[in-house]
Order: sequence, then C-alpha cells, then structure tokens
Amino acid sequence: MAYQALYRVFRPQSFQDVVGQEHVTRTLKNAIVQNKTSHAYLFSGPRGTGKTSAAKIFAKAINCPNSVDGEPCNDCEICTGTTDGSIPDVLEIDAASNNGVEEIRDIREKVKYAPTIAKYKVYIIDEVHMLSTGAFNALLKTLEEPPKHVIFILATTEPHKLPLTIISRVQRFDFKRITTQDIIGRLAFILEEEKIAYDAKALDIVARAAEGGMRDALSLLDQVISYGTQEVTVADALEITGSVAQGMLTELVQAVINSDAKMALEKLSGLLAEGKDPVRLVEDLLVFFRDVLLFQKAPDLTDAMERAVIDEAFQTLATSADANKIYQYVTILNDAGQQMRFSNHPGIYIEVALVQLIQVGGGAPVAATTPNVAAAPSQDVAELVNKVDRLEQELNDLKRQIANGATAGNGTNAQSAAPRKKQAISGNKQFKAPVGRINSVLSAAKKQDLQLIRSCWSDLISMLMASQAALLNEAEPVAASNDTFVLKFKHEIHCQMAMDNPNFVETVTNGISRLTKNNYSFIGIPEDQWGEIRENFLKNADNTESEDGGEKPSEPAEDPIISEAAKLVGEGLLEIKE
Repeated sequence: MAYQALYRVFRPQSFQDVVGQEHVTRTLKNAIVQNKTSHAYLFSGPRGTGKTSAAKIFAKAINCPNSVDGEPCNDCEICTGTTDGSIPDVLEIDAASNNGVEEIRDIREKVKYAPTIAKYKVYIIDEVHMLSTGAFNALLKTLEEPPKHVIFILATTEPHKLPLTIISRVQRFDFKRITTQDIIGRLAFILEEEKIAYDAKALDIVARAAEGGMRDALSLLDQVISYGTQEVTVADALEITGSVAQGMLTELVQAVINSDAKMALEKLSGLLAEGKDPVRLVEDLLVFFRDVLLFQKAPDLTDAMERAVIDEAFQTLATSADANKIYQYVTILNDAGQQMRFSNHPGIYIEVALVQLIQVGGGAPVAATTPNVAAAPSQDVAELVNKVDRLEQELNDLKRQIANGATAGNGTNAQSAAPRKKQAISGNKQFKAPVGRINSVLSAAKKQDLQLIRSCWSDLISMLMASQAALLNEAEPVAASNDTFVLKFKHEIHCQMAMDNPNFVETVTNGISRLTKNNYSFIGIPEDQWGEIRENFLKNADNTESEDGGEKPSEPAEDPIISEAAKLVGEGLLEIKE
C-alpha cells in the first residue's frame, strides 16, 4: 500500500482525539447525549485546527447506534462508511469547486429524500465562504428550515465573508489555534505509535513552526522524518523549519548586547548563507528576547519559555541584558518583520535592523524605530522648532483678530506679528470698501442679475473647501450689475481675510461664472459700511447721473407686499425668495 501522510493516518476519529478544542467537542457531545442537536452548524477557525474532522466525527456520533457519551464506536457500518466516504447519507462538499447556484439547487432537491441507512443526512460544506452570492441566496431557506432528517455543517477559515443572513441561521463554533504544548503532546503520541525515536527539543521546534495548526505540524514532522534516518533530531528540525539553533542565537544576541558589530554581522551572514529564512530569524529573535524578559522577571516560569532553553549561556546573557534596551530591540524587530513580508529582499531589512540593535546596545542615539528612517540632523530640528513657534504666534494673532472683528468695532486694533502692506489701519477700521466702484454697481444694478447670483449661491458654497466656505457662511450678495456684484460680510475681519486672499477671490469668481454662465467679479464690503454707502447713494441718486450718461439711477422698484413687510419687521429679518 502507498505511503500515507501522517496527518491522514492520524486524523481524529473521535472527539477525544481532537486536540485543543475542548470547548467545541464538549458542547457537541452534550448536545448528542441530551438530544438537543441543531439543524445547522458553522465551524470557523484557522487552517488545520480540526474543523472538518470534528464535522465528520459529529456525523458519525449522531448516527452511530452504539455511541457512548456522544462518542462514535468507529466499528459499526455507519462509522466505517462515514470514515471512508462510502455511506451515501454523509456528503462532504467542497464549496471552492462547487460554488454555483446549480450545485445548491441540486442539494435543495435531494434534501427532501429520507436517508437510506443512517438516521440523519449530514451535509458538510467545506470552505463555504467560496460560495457565490446567488448560491448563498439559494441556500437560505433550506438552511433555515430543512427537513427533520437533515443537518448542515458549514466549515470556513474566513467567516467574515459569510452573509449575516447565513450566520444568523446556524450555531457557530470558533476553533482556536492549538497551543504549542498540545501540539507537542500529539506529536509525541504519534511518534510513539510509529515507534520512531525523537528528541523532545525537536518536537518543540516543529510545534512552534506550525503556528497553531496541527496539520502543518504533522506535515513538518513528516518532512523531518524523511530528511533524517528514521529519527527526529534537533538538527533536522532546524534545517526543515528554517529556525536557528539556540547556540547560534545566543552568540548573535550576545554580540548585539556587547555592541560588537563585526561579530554580529558575521554571525548573521553565516546564518543567511546556510539558507535560514530571514523572516523566521526575526521571529526567533523576537521570541528569544521575550524569553529573556520572562526569565529576568519570573525565572521560575521555565515552562512558559517558548524558544530558549535555560542553559548556562542563556542565564549569563539574561543576567547582563538591560530590559529597557530589550524593549527597543523588540520594537525595531517588529517593524522590520512587518516590512520584510512585503519585500523581495528581506535580507537587507534584517541587516539594517541588526545595525540598529547594535546602536541601541552601544547607547548610540536612534531617532527612528523603523529601519528605513534616518535620524534628523540637529540643525533641521532647530529650524523646524522655530517654524512651529512662528506658526503658533501667527495663529494666536489670527484668533485675536477674529475675536475683535466679531465684537464689531470695539475700538481696539489687533496686533499682528506679520503686518501686511495691504492692512493699513486707520482709526478703528481695518478694511476700507471701494466706495466709487460700489456706487458704479448700484448705478447699473439690475434685479435679474442679483436674483441669478443668489439662486446659485448655495451651490457655490458647496463647491468650495471647508475653510473657504466658512468665510461665506454669513455673507450674501446685495447688489449686482451685468459684470460685478457687491458681497456683504457680517464681520469686517472676514471681509478683509477674503479680499486679501487672491486665491479665494479667483476661486469665487471662477465658481460663480461657471454656475451663472456670466463673467462676474465681486466687491467685498462689511455690513456696517454697506448700510452707510447705500444710504448716501440713495440720498444723492436724484442729483447724480449714471456713469454712461443714461437715466438717473434709482432704487429698483420693490413689490408693495415686500415694502409693507419691511415696515412691519424691518429689512434685516426679511429673506426674499422668488
């Protein structure tokens, strides 16, 4: 008979064989014993943690006529048929290759038929997250209310890809990563069954490399057995997993702590030349430093050590190491490890990280925690600090100006740290509106132009950036000719900030022109100055001709209803909408 991989030979056949998932197996056994099983289950968790195995064991146990305490007997026709896949009442479906609507419809048609041999028909759908949206929709009703003789078990490594409508219809069990100690115990049991000699330290190396997956651990163990001579040794385990022997790791870390750059780089080059995986080496260093800290703080917890063996060399190193520097080592290695996963040249990152570790060990300043960030020169830092101070001063001055403007002429002038030429202060006025230009607009003012601009005003504000729109929140067009309109600002400081900013003026002009299909420019004016200029213009209107020598200017005719409303409540409270 052809050789079978260990993970196939020693696949769990009962709940007690499932390692590290007691919270799941106990619940399932109790449900079988108490006859409180559900119609649908969802098994989710990392790869190689026993999801599909538990599903097949459950299918055997619920149908086995000789089950004891929820465990299958594994001797009857139903148990053996479920194990070898010959029984037609337990169907295992791979959703990765059967993910269409037609396959699910076929299941819906067949679930109505009673089982042929067993008590229940059990459908095990593996990698269920691979089903298409249409397939999920086709499965919904059947999954919610299947016939009494049907049980669905869904298995997936990515439960977040399942629709909530599916998850709400099942009992969910989350399988967790298997601990290193549980994996070691299972590996030892298998090697003893196979009568293969082994070194306990080698099993520790294999278990850690599996990262919580039993199937990965058994696959690695298979490789180690094949690599050696029917014996599991530490050297073979290190070679297969790409890990580093503790002696080499201790020498490398000791060179880092001693700030011996030559020795550290030579050790690293030797390890990389032997084919050690740089990513695995960074992980080994992280766990090794973790063990050093653990030994320093709790030397009695030897069972909690994941990487280190408590020998004389390790004790000497742990005693002399500085815990504060180890914290920095861990940060540097963690950042390097993250960047290495997305790089085609991971060896470069570990070399740079090693140099940083040496700098930290020797007390040299390292300004950055990532390998690709250099320390900033002191001169640049000083210039940056000065710029920050200046910006803070200007910001404070601007806040004072806004406060003074909001109080509308309290007779005090804001002191500016960087005075502008345009900001000539005369009396208590910081902004002087161009009276001549405004009178020209009033002389040629047309109601339809003002209405056109006002109709587009909200659209204009929505087009602007937040900082620009803030200046126009309390501004409104109050008069318009065929090419210019007057924009009234409630606060003088806002008017000045707007008109002194060429970019703002250009943006507003372009925006209003694009919305109205007419080239308008605008003139800003504070609210208090607008009232005075408008009143003077109306008084002199009868004696002044317009600039083009046409008719005498006059206030545009107002609706009598509007006039009466203004008398009742005042013009300030009116908002006219066409």
